Amino acid sequence: MGRGAKLLAELNEEQRRAVTVEGGPVLVFAGAGSGKTRVLTYRVAWLMAERGVPPHRVLAVTFTNKAADEMRERIEKLVGPEFAREIWVGTFHATAARILRQHAEMLGLDKNFIILDEEDQRALIREAMREADVSEARFSPYAIHHRISRAKDELIGPEEFSRMAEGEFEEVVATVYRVYQRKLEGNNALDFDDLLVRCVELLEKVEKVREHYQERFLHVLVDEFQDINWAQYVMTKLLVGRHRNLFVVGDDDQAVYGWRGADVSIIV
Repeated sequence: MGRGAKLLAELNEEQRRAVTVEGGPVLVFAGAGSGKTRVLTYRVAWLMAERGVPPHRVLAVTFTNKAADEMRERIEKLVGPEFAREIWVGTFHATAARILRQHAEMLGLDKNFIILDEEDQRALIREAMREADVSEARFSPYAIHHRISRAKDELIGPEEFSRMAEGEFEEVVATVYRVYQRKLEGNNALDFDDLLVRCVELLEKVEKVREHYQERFLHVLVDEFQDINWAQYVMTKLLVGRHRNLFVVGDDDQAVYGWRGADVSIIV
């Protein structure tokens, strides 16, 4: 029995059908506890064993560091540590940061840019509010930060947000957003959302970078796809390109990141 057949023997009929489907894009819907991540990791191993896909031409992404670590461990058990090391496995943000570090100068960024954590982001929001003369007694830094983050999830920059702003709160957010973004740039810093925004910008604007990754990643796989937001969706499309070998698993009843801008309508 070959390696591919051995892999399939460990799956039930529905899982085997999902793992071996040809072409793309492919969307696998399944409920909680039905083995979605198992299907994705076996898909990676099967592509390598039966289709001869080199490990460095596979990108597998998910949403949390814990989920990425689990995915990496599962893949390693299936294909071995040597092959697993060559596969790009990580969160959307880690993948975006890795791409940006390699091509930062093409966006006028220093490749040693700082990534601000949540606490530092909130502190910078407060600085921006003070500079913009916005009172914390009237407007919550948390609420302003959350609205800016949602705008970035939707790939809406400060100027576009300013044009779209409706009502007093959004006008205040627009003012703080402009100052906040200027301060980030002045500190050679990106927040988590900027990692996705700037990666999308890079892939959209620089054809040779986009083509490099589209050529490199012959197969792109996404776990927990129900949690995807617009920026992540656009980034995924740009990485997939013409080959359309996108394989995603998700559960439309399990959108746990709704507050982060996840949009289940993207996949239904």
